[in-house]
Amino acid sequence: MAAEQGPNVRGGYRTLRRLARVRTGWVGAALLVMVIAVALAAPLVAPYSFNELSLADRLKPPDWLGGTGAHLLGTDPLGRDMLSRVIWGARTSLGIAGISVLVAMVFGVMMGLLSGYYGGWLDSLVMRLADIQLAFPYLLLAIAVMALLQPTLANLILVLALRSWVVYARTVRSSVLGTKQREFVEAAAALGASGRRIITRHLTPNVIAPIIVISSFQLAELIIAESSLSFLGLGVQPPTPSWGGMLSQGREYLTSGWWLGVFPGLAIILTVLGINLFGDALRDAMDPRLKV
Repeated sequence: MAAEQGPNVRGGYRTLRRLARVRTGWVGAALLVMVIAVALAAPLVAPYSFNELSLADRLKPPDWLGGTGAHLLGTDPLGRDMLSRVIWGARTSLGIAGISVLVAMVFGVMMGLLSGYYGGWLDSLVMRLADIQLAFPYLLLAIAVMALLQPTLANLILVLALRSWVVYARTVRSSVLGTKQREFVEAAAALGASGRRIITRHLTPNVIAPIIVISSFQLAELIIAESSLSFLGLGVQPPTPSWGGMLSQGREYLTSGWWLGVFPGLAIILTVLGINLFGDALRDAMDPRLKV
């Protein structure tokens, strides 16, 4: 067992060293860690509850533009503190996107492993389902599904996972088709190893690296997708704060309350930027063909 783990451990160290040399990766990691920390600590760092009303303070501008020090980023039309809602919105957006990525990853990887290893009618079925889904514009498909179903968090997670599983399935299937022809897999089959053991012990470890990289980019995409659906009123429902929902509200006050849309928009931009920068660095570090 030690002999098997040695190369993997050394490979992990080399990956970490390559990752540490990418400066943009550090910037992305810092942004991502900051957003995650704020989201997890929302009850502690948010100055107010996300739904605490104060009609006397409605549409107050940010503190540095003549507002009140009690509301650094101003207030919304119901007098709710914008800083608190942006912070709580981070928990909503990251939580929904993270769970959706996990669901899509588990289902997509499983389908990719099974279709790639067993082939035949199962492979044809999975790939045809993937082709059919890719033939539909995702946003229109998501709008149709959410309009047909109740716009609950569970349905939202299901719709977002529906967007991503195809990427995992096709990538894993492609990797398995090449790996299952290698000598160590054929030797395991010749020694009587079951298909389940070959998949779990020999094929799955070879798809971990691309899965990690794909997940980093899918997280950014699903944050944007969740914000888009919430912007259209088909995602997170009030009073739960969502960056997309806050943007939708802000478009009605572009002249009298520009901060209602600017700060949630900046939160989306910085979060997605951090994830993409870190994802790029992670991809470069995990690709042995690249000299980082």
